[in-house]
Amino acid sequence: MEYKKVTTLDGSDTLFSYRFNEHYHSTKDGALVESLNKYVIPSIYYQSDKKSLKILDICFGLGYNTLATIYYIQKEKLNINLEIYSPEFDINLIQSLSSFNYPKEFDNLKNIINLLSQNYEYIDNNIKIKILVGDARVSIPKLNIKFDIIYQDAFSPQNNPLLWTFEHFRDIKDIIADDGVLTTYSTASSTRIALYNNGFNIFLYNKAPKTRTSTIASLQMLDNIEWVNMPHKIEVNNPKPIRDREFQGDNLCKIV
Repeated sequence: MEYKKVTTLDGSDTLFSYRFNEHYHSTKDGALVESLNKYVIPSIYYQSDKKSLKILDICFGLGYNTLATIYYIQKEKLNINLEIYSPEFDINLIQSLSSFNYPKEFDNLKNIINLLSQNYEYIDNNIKIKILVGDARVSIPKLNIKFDIIYQDAFSPQNNPLLWTFEHFRDIKDIIADDGVLTTYSTASSTRIALYNNGFNIFLYNKAPKTRTSTIASLQMLDNIEWVNMPHKIEVNNPKPIRDREFQGDNLCKIV
């Protein structure tokens, strides 16, 4: 058995991967809470003036980040159209989405979940979702889109390093809008220096109640958030980014 279902602290279910020996969400923060507080809410805060958002969700998996985005926009009655692209290598998992026990907050999204599990895409008048089946490091550089929001939510750098390297974030820089934001649970120094060395400003997000701190990155300076003084950290600790050349083998997306 490759996966085990686990109920997290907020009552929502996630999976544990025996292959990676890691949970797909924080069991302490909760699967739904983590998606909302570390990804959706801070991202939309900095893009709330836009009527249309292009989002890259790295990677799809159980789809919590994508579904939580739709849930939040509908709940807050925001007039925002969504166009979401999400790489995912695990076809069997995608096809099983219709039988997964999602939280009640996603009850009115069951039609979207079912169609995604069958067709790997969903389109209506306000929402477009496309799952990019395959290796994220292959599909991402092929995207000819400027994204307003990027959810960087792969397995930890220790377990899935090729989605945290300097070269990966170089690809991300090429497709993020000038005023776009990247959100990630990772506060690892190797993550932050890889982003910083690609021209990103780094910020510490700690405003979500009962949720551990996370990272926001942007090519621009952001207001109302704690800036991380990377030049000082480089002077004191000299952190090093992960590089592609350090690893071999397949690149696998985290199931989120």
